[in-house]
Amino acid sequence: MTEVIIVPSPAAGGVLVAEAIVALVRRRADAVLGLATGSSPLPVYTALRPHAALLRDVRGFALDEYVGLPAGHPESYRAVIEREVVVPLGLDPARVRVPGDDLAEGLGYEASLADAGDRYEAAIAAAGGVDLQLLGIGATGHIGFNEPGSSFASRTRVKTLTEQTRRDNARFFAAPDEVPLHCITQGLGTILAARHLVLLAFGAAKAAALAAAVEGPVTSSLPGSAIQLHGRVTVVVDEAAASALRFADYYRHAWVHKPAWQGL
Repeated sequence: MTEVIIVPSPAAGGVLVAEAIVALVRRRADAVLGLATGSSPLPVYTALRPHAALLRDVRGFALDEYVGLPAGHPESYRAVIEREVVVPLGLDPARVRVPGDDLAEGLGYEASLADAGDRYEAAIAAAGGVDLQLLGIGATGHIGFNEPGSSFASRTRVKTLTEQTRRDNARFFAAPDEVPLHCITQGLGTILAARHLVLLAFGAAKAAALAAAVEGPVTSSLPGSAIQLHGRVTVVVDEAAASALRFADYYRHAWVHKPAWQGL
């Protein structure tokens, strides 16, 4: 089931999702969260800060990471996760993993990179799988760094970024050519294995990709449409991001009349 919730603001969406995470952690102190980067999940992380004491045993797996950035680069997703999630929420850094964070441990770099996806998949499996996976969606319809054409069965692996994605991410770097060409990302199959998917999208720039992912055909040309294959998906959007949804009125109606006991 895909549930679409239209909220008045990103902050309101962040509070809603944070409440669901808190409820999850109260049931299972060592819950496993799938952590997304970018602007979309930031309201969630902000809303979780008052609950930091509750989150100390939480485990986390990031969606993706650039390949080729030097250790400690401020725009590596390891650095972003530490800056926006681990430190503000008081998480144990040893319990938060990022794809490829074990590169070159006892192996040459290229050999280590070739097997990094398998090692990350094994780590997720050893943790019992992801309980709640946070997602954003890119202009190309990608989730994680799964660009158009990605297999719905794909697992964590190295991918080549599209020029559109590199342009979109250039704002975080000093120059566009500094954006890495490659990444290591959880695959669509990895993402679909999580028990609950929560996709956040805010702003008019996300409207077309969001509508295609939620209401369009399921196609590898729009990787975000893979969420339609999952049994439990919550999509949280503001009015601007919802502007291209054909069934927005129904989503509002369903949310207003949803039984309180169902939660997200």
